[in-house]
Amino acid sequence: MTHGSFQDVAETAQALKAIIHCAPAMAPHQMEALDLICTKIARICNGNSYLADHWTDIQGYAMLGAMGPQDD
Repeated sequence: MTHGSFQDVAETAQALKAIIHCAPAMAPHQMEALDLICTKIARICNGNSYLADHWTDIQGYAMLGAMGPQDD
């Protein structure tokens, strides 16, 4: 399976996001980037860990999280 079962991915992603959401406040775009990264990590853990798209997407979300408000 490319992504793993929806149930397994959802459980893993929600566990990761619960940890992230305990962090001190950060900008909304950074929190969203981290949420999306958590979903990608969950797909890697439960599906095909060699699918390059997962890893490339994480890079892109990390770059968006690093952007400041003036970079939009």
